[in-house]
Amino acid sequence: MEKSRKKSTVIIAIVLLVSVIYLGYRVVESRKDMASLKNQAMENDVPTVAIVHAEPLPAQETIQLPGTIEAWFQAPIYAQVSGYVKMWHKDWGARVKKGDVLAEINAPALDAQYRQAKADLASEVALNELAILTADRWIALRKNQAVSEQAISVKVAEAKAQQAKVNAAMQNVRNFEALIGFKTIIAPYDGVVINRAINVGDFINKEGTISTPQGEVRNLYTVADISRLRLFVSVPERFGALMHDGLKAHLTVPQFTNREFTAEFLTTARGFDVSTRTVVTQFVIDNEEKDLWPGSYASVTLTVDVQNKHLSIPSSSLVFDEMGTRVAVVDDNNIVHFKPIKITRILDATVELSEGVTTEDRIINNPSAAILDGDKVTIVTPAPGYDLINKPREAAPESSKPASHSETSDPKLKQALNGSHAP
Repeated sequence: MEKSRKKSTVIIAIVLLVSVIYLGYRVVESRKDMASLKNQAMENDVPTVAIVHAEPLPAQETIQLPGTIEAWFQAPIYAQVSGYVKMWHKDWGARVKKGDVLAEINAPALDAQYRQAKADLASEVALNELAILTADRWIALRKNQAVSEQAISVKVAEAKAQQAKVNAAMQNVRNFEALIGFKTIIAPYDGVVINRAINVGDFINKEGTISTPQGEVRNLYTVADISRLRLFVSVPERFGALMHDGLKAHLTVPQFTNREFTAEFLTTARGFDVSTRTVVTQFVIDNEEKDLWPGSYASVTLTVDVQNKHLSIPSSSLVFDEMGTRVAVVDDNNIVHFKPIKITRILDATVELSEGVTTEDRIINNPSAAILDGDKVTIVTPAPGYDLINKPREAAPESSKPASHSETSDPKLKQALNGSHAP
C-alpha cells in the first residue's frame, strides 16, 4: 500500500514538472512570437517605394514638321495682245525648252494697225525726202542771194522736223512689230507645263487673260522649272535660331512612301508669324530625275543641335497638390522630402524640367497619396524586366532589397515587384 502511494506521488510530481516546463515553454514562445509580430508590424508600417532618376536631355533633338514643295521657278504666262487662240502646241506635263512655242494668237485688229503704221512710215519718208530736196535747193540759191537767210533757215528746220516725224513713225512700226511678236506665246525657261488654261477659239481680252462665262479670270499657261525645288517649312519659334548653313532635312512624300529625299538649308525669313509663332524656312531639293512635283505635301524630319540644360523625368513621378507641382525625393537616411519643380514641356510619358531636381536625386515613382514629408520609407528594386523607366546605374544602396508581396499595399506595384510570380 505504501509502495503504491509513493508511486502515485512520483507520477503526480512528474506530471506537475512537465506542466510547469510546458507552461514556461509556451510563455517564452509567446514572447518570441509577440516580438516577431512587433518587428514585422514595424517593418510593414514603413512604406516601400521604387525610385527613378532624372535624366539629362540629349544634345540633339529631332522634330517632324509638315512642308510644301514648290518649283524653283514658276511663272503664270499671260498674253500681251488681244485676240483669239489660233492654236496651242504644248499640253499639261509637256517638258519644254526656253523659247519653245506654247501657243499662237490670231489678232486681226493688231495686224491692221501694224499695216497702217507701216503705211504712215512710208508717207513720212516720202515727205522727208521732199523736205530735204527743198532745203538743198534753197541752200543752193544762197550764192545768188535770191532768197533770204530767214527763208533758208525755215526750209532746213522743216527738213529736220520731217526727219523727226520719220523717226517717230519708224518707232511706231517697231512697237507694233514687238506686239506682233507677242502673238506667239513662248516658254520663258526650261521646265514643265503644269497648267494649260486655253483652247482653240478662246478670246483673250486686252488684259492678256481669258474670262470665262462664270467670271473667272485665267492666265494662259503656267510653266515651272523643277530641276531644283524649294521646300518651305514653318519651324517653331524654339528652333528658329538653330537653322544654319549645311543643315539637312529628310523628307517623304505620299506618292513615294518607301523613298526618302534630302534637302539642304537655304534661308529663313528671320521673322516669326505672330499667329503661329513659326518662321518660314526654305530648303533646296535637287530634282534631276524630275520625280518630285511642285505643290506636293512633305513630311519633313529635322535633327538640330541643342544646348539642353533641362532634365527629363517620368510623368508618373509628379505630385499635384495645393502646394503646386512637386516630386517626392528620398535622402540618404531614406526620409521623404517634397521638392517644387518647374516644368518646361509636357510630353507623352515624360516631362522636361528646368529646375527643382538633379540627376543624383532619388525620386519616388508613382508616390502614394499617403506618403507625407518626413516619412521614412524603404527603397525596393523592381524585378528584372519590370523596370521600364530606369536605365542601368551603379549598384543600389545597401538599404535596397527585393520587394515581396507583403511589403507594399499598391496592387500595381505588387504586380510589378513580384513579376516572377505572375502567371
